[in-house]
Amino acid sequence: MTMLSSPLDLSNLGTTVGSTTGTAGNTTNDPQAMQDRFLKLLVAQINNQDPLNPMDNAQMTTQMAQINTVSGIQQLNETLKGMADQMASSQAMQGTTLIGKDALVEGDALAFDGSTGKGAFTLDGDASSVMVDIIGKNGETLDTLNLGAREAGQHGFEWPAGSIDPNQVAKFSVRATNGSTSVTDAELQRVRIASVGLSNGAMNIQLQNGRTLAYDQVRGFM
Repeated sequence: MTMLSSPLDLSNLGTTVGSTTGTAGNTTNDPQAMQDRFLKLLVAQINNQDPLNPMDNAQMTTQMAQINTVSGIQQLNETLKGMADQMASSQAMQGTTLIGKDALVEGDALAFDGSTGKGAFTLDGDASSVMVDIIGKNGETLDTLNLGAREAGQHGFEWPAGSIDPNQVAKFSVRATNGSTSVTDAELQRVRIASVGLSNGAMNIQLQNGRTLAYDQVRGFM
């Protein structure tokens, strides 16, 4: 009879003990299966231990703590994977509500719906006066839209082109002041969202102009 006195080797718990084929691949990472294999190894060691040098209680306790740790990590991994799958599913469902809305991205081009141009901007501070200049392709100011006072934050606007051909419009430019002090602004382009998707767990947004953006590249929605 072979006598064993060394601690159990837990490195092989990922393989099936005493089995042949067929089930090893399905039980390798199963916490319950790992515990069963550990108990088989422990019983085998106890039955074959050297009577003159038996395994002490502290050693057994340490090995049981090790298998509990391994099992706990496996269960935690399964829990985290399940949570990640649920979050991805929830994110995809929420993303579908964005289809048909306008994504706000950095840019100064107007989006036209018929003869109405749409744009947006952000203000770093409150402004007592906000003017939007409509710039033509030759750099000329085609029209100016007076938006009055606006608070700090994100704002959208619509500009009726009237008799002005939208094809002659190059961009828009925002001028914001608070009294005699300039207020920092940033022009934003409004682009319709065509679809959304997931890639490696991250949401991507497909725009009608053909661009695809990561969710965090979009400044806002309207």
